[in-house]
Amino acid sequence: MMTFPELLKNRRAIRDFQDKEVPANVVEEILQESTLAPSASNNQPCRFSIVNCKNTLKALSDESKANLLDDFAKNKTSLNPSYAEVLKDKNFNVYYNAPCVIYIIGSKSVGSLDVDCALAASYIMLSAVNRGLGTCWVHLGSYIRDPQLKALLGIPDGCRIVAPIIIGYPKEIPAASERHAPQILRVIS
Repeated sequence: MMTFPELLKNRRAIRDFQDKEVPANVVEEILQESTLAPSASNNQPCRFSIVNCKNTLKALSDESKANLLDDFAKNKTSLNPSYAEVLKDKNFNVYYNAPCVIYIIGSKSVGSLDVDCALAASYIMLSAVNRGLGTCWVHLGSYIRDPQLKALLGIPDGCRIVAPIIIGYPKEIPAASERHAPQILRVIS
């Protein structure tokens, strides 16, 4: 088991995975640990959908790409134009062909939803790395609008995807990118 500083140093954004399934019981353990994350007023608004079916992940990726490109064309979102070209590639999978995606979902009416889900996502990522797994928060995968796909994911009306987290066994763990020292604006004692 890693120490907490080791967990922090070893967590990386992984986008290249072994062709190996993540056992359901491991995902369940990770999600159980994610429920320990703090949330505003202990509201615990996060809900989860797990997809480990390659065909479903492909359909969800295609849906998300189409919606992103449509939003980009209508100036509803900003994208680097070169990235828009990548999204047009039918072989590009926004989930990087990960064997599993955990969608963190919550009610649109919760004012702290983004923060609460981000905290749960960080717990998922740290819990995963402690088990030798890699993860990456792929915001591009949150543009699911098709009612049938939303129903398949079990997303109730009034809820939205906040954080799609891809998870799997990494082919390799990249070196840490350079980190800057904290920029402390002021210390008042």
